[in-house]
Amino acid sequence: MTAVLLTGCARFAGPAGQPVAGEPARGGDRGGDQSRNLPPVVDHVRTTDRVVFLTYDDGAERDPGFTALIRERRLPVTLFLTDTVAGPAYGHFAGLRSVGASLQNHTLDHRSLRGLPYAGQRAEICGQQTKLGSRFGVRPHLFRPPHGTYDTTTLRAAADCGITAVVLWRASLNADGDLSFTRGEHRLHPGDIVSVDLAARTERLLETIEEQGLKVGNLNDYLTSSPSGV
Repeated sequence: MTAVLLTGCARFAGPAGQPVAGEPARGGDRGGDQSRNLPPVVDHVRTTDRVVFLTYDDGAERDPGFTALIRERRLPVTLFLTDTVAGPAYGHFAGLRSVGASLQNHTLDHRSLRGLPYAGQRAEICGQQTKLGSRFGVRPHLFRPPHGTYDTTTLRAAADCGITAVVLWRASLNADGDLSFTRGEHRLHPGDIVSVDLAARTERLLETIEEQGLKVGNLNDYLTSSPSGV
């Protein structure tokens, strides 16, 4: 398995600027940060394997049939959890984790982080690290900023909270259940990170993935296989 982290852009309001490979995002105060090891911002993983990565935010995973689908298809999905949204159902997410889902950080309160002071951003990210670590016994190493917006302060705070990669997406499912893309060719490519907002659409998406000769990979494995390969 060959995996090298790449950087990318986001939907909604978008990041402060499209990051360049090996550099932090533009925006915010970069003074003193250039010598730091800030986490890369990724929407795609460079790999020779014909895999894509399915990611879900907040409560999108609460469809009653979703756990059964994950178990039956052995899908290594990644779930980014906000405490105020997912916290009341952490027992449900423990069940998803037991069948192969990876549970990662999406802040405590789903506040838009860009422009917030360092202390506020650190509290949102580190607070959820602590919550998930206490509940599930494993501290996440992947982080998705709410709405896909961030600045260099976000990357500083994420690094200080133990995050090794900030995860966005190159493809997402729109309201009609069709794929839309943040950049590049409008088709799936190996290594694409896909954001799915409704678990009920997963089966249709799996058909599209299989039609293109791809399968679902484990993002957690790929983003730890080459932690310094930006």
